[in-house]
Amino acid sequence: MKEKLISFIIPHKGREQLLLKTIESVIQQSFDLSLIEIIIVTQNEQLSDRLHSFAEDISLSVHTRPASETISTLRNFGVERSTGEYLAFLDADIALSSNWIECMLETLNGSSSRVIASAVQVDGQDAPPLEKIRTALSNVVTDQNVSFLPGRNLFLLRDTFEKVNGFPDHLVTCEDYYFTDRANQLGDLYYTSAASYVHLGEDKDFGEMFKKEIWRGQSNLLSVKGRSIPLNEIPSFIVPVGLMFLLVLTFISLVAGYTLLATTSFLLFLPPIAIYSIRLYQLTKNRVSLYNVLKFYLYYFPARAIGTIGGLFKTLNTKCHH
Repeated sequence: MKEKLISFIIPHKGREQLLLKTIESVIQQSFDLSLIEIIIVTQNEQLSDRLHSFAEDISLSVHTRPASETISTLRNFGVERSTGEYLAFLDADIALSSNWIECMLETLNGSSSRVIASAVQVDGQDAPPLEKIRTALSNVVTDQNVSFLPGRNLFLLRDTFEKVNGFPDHLVTCEDYYFTDRANQLGDLYYTSAASYVHLGEDKDFGEMFKKEIWRGQSNLLSVKGRSIPLNEIPSFIVPVGLMFLLVLTFISLVAGYTLLATTSFLLFLPPIAIYSIRLYQLTKNRVSLYNVLKFYLYYFPARAIGTIGGLFKTLNTKCHH
């Protein structure tokens, strides 16, 4: 197999239409496509002829893996079958700006201390409030070194991937926290606005987000194993569970007729919600109403708490059976 300069590794499960758009955005790069290969690692049993037709424009291979494997396992499997000096990890539901490769090469090689580069998220056309909120949260800090990068678009040398021993197979979610934290011990993670992507699969409504956040929260505690936790990450573990406890305590106290306890717990619940909401409202630069910001956190925190607690019980249950 002829070696390539850049290998795109794309794990995939579910909606093929979004995967097709992701591949199209790679093919539309202002870069020599003969230097690129795309490796799809899918858990779908079948894929359309349209996907395979992309092989006429770019080096593309498709591998099918069991549905039981984690996204980390899929990524690691893809790397094993890649040849590129550089590795580009993409989720299967994003559309890159046409200058993405050029900017990633320039950004990564712009400093000898950088080990991973990533582009910022931008809103898609007619983005609903929830997507605008997600974009704002993703771009709190840009054009500087960060302590974490989301796994939707990561660009790095193969050597870096090998030094951190790949993605953690044991994590169902939060694998990008773990992976980029390990890489951060080798050098800098840089988040640049010179290139961008649209998250095509971004949650569009709050009910959908609630279900996904429960799933995402399941690996919260597992993701801290084997890595140091920065102080700014600690609230993400404590706040959702604490607020959920206060909300449940308020409800139970009301039912039981303990009005004072119900009032006290509810008053303790309000300040964190208000602080987070005001901060997020400012981050969205008035593009989202305060009502939708409040609604976001009233869905987000309970979902995260349920996921975190569920993940804890799942972990304890697994240990007991071993």
